[in-house]
Amino acid sequence: MLLPFSLLYLAGIWVRNKLFDKKVLKSAEFGLPLICVGNLSVGGTGKSPMVEYLVTLLKDRFKVATLSRGYKRKTKGYALAGEKTTALEIGDEPMQFHTKFPEVPVAVGEERLVAIPQLLHDRPETEAIILDDAFQHRSVKAGLNILLTDYNNLFTRDFYLPTGDLRDLKSSYRRTEIIVVTKCPRTLDVAEKQKLTKEINPQPGQHLFFTTIEYSRAYHILTRTEKRMDKEAEVLLVTGIANPRPLKKLLEENSYAYHMLQYADHHIFTIDDLRDITKEFEKIKNKNKVILTTEKDAVRLLKFSEELSQLPVYVVPVSHRFLFNEGEQFDTLVTDFINNFKKD
Repeated sequence: MLLPFSLLYLAGIWVRNKLFDKKVLKSAEFGLPLICVGNLSVGGTGKSPMVEYLVTLLKDRFKVATLSRGYKRKTKGYALAGEKTTALEIGDEPMQFHTKFPEVPVAVGEERLVAIPQLLHDRPETEAIILDDAFQHRSVKAGLNILLTDYNNLFTRDFYLPTGDLRDLKSSYRRTEIIVVTKCPRTLDVAEKQKLTKEINPQPGQHLFFTTIEYSRAYHILTRTEKRMDKEAEVLLVTGIANPRPLKKLLEENSYAYHMLQYADHHIFTIDDLRDITKEFEKIKNKNKVILTTEKDAVRLLKFSEELSQLPVYVVPVSHRFLFNEGEQFDTLVTDFINNFKKD
């Protein structure tokens, strides 16, 4: 029943892309390195961990900043994160970046074309900007595009909204310099790598990488005290993310049992939600029990710090790990892009 709407959506994005390809609609370029992290689908490919990976890689070598849309924030227009900024003002993912990397400028703005000059005005020393989730927004042309696609939902096998998850043309992958297949099993072998490479069909000059999810040790949401995963513990998993499947798998392998309260992606938690979480937690009879959430969810829960102080709420960090020992090659491509841009 949704297929006709998908075909209409496909027609709309095809026309829009053609207008950019024919330069009827213009893409602006800026005189500094822009690195775009994006995907062709709606969420769940690991953009935030990739932005964090890039920030970690670059922040000690270059004066780098991040620019996001600030999805589901309560404000509009351009904003630069400061000491008293909250997730409601800039969005959960930018707030996560700001919390983890307070020395890195974190800005938001729906219109990147307008926000980039404002960011450069506020932080004129900036040498490179990481554009979070901007691949389909072609009003700004990035010099290096990193396109992510989920191993469990490759863009090659997906369909267009609302039938599927695609929000951009499959053929748009040709516009990127780097493709990363994320959330691969750790056991991915060379034979399957070659099979997936043939399916994705990277174009001449494109680079294809494969990553798996790596979870670090969980830490308390308030005290940041670390905690090992306990196979005897019963866990209440609280998530408002697009794809919680990897987390569920983690708990299947590393806990006695788990229960789940799943909210919509970028859900803004209310005090009623916190009461529901507390009630569900109290239902668990096992004395060895904890509440587990993601870093993205944690920044939206922190406003209830007083209530959270009464609960064992732990946050599990997630990162990308490159398979086939190709992480160094990826790092070199990114750093060379900035170095060569500066020379030019």
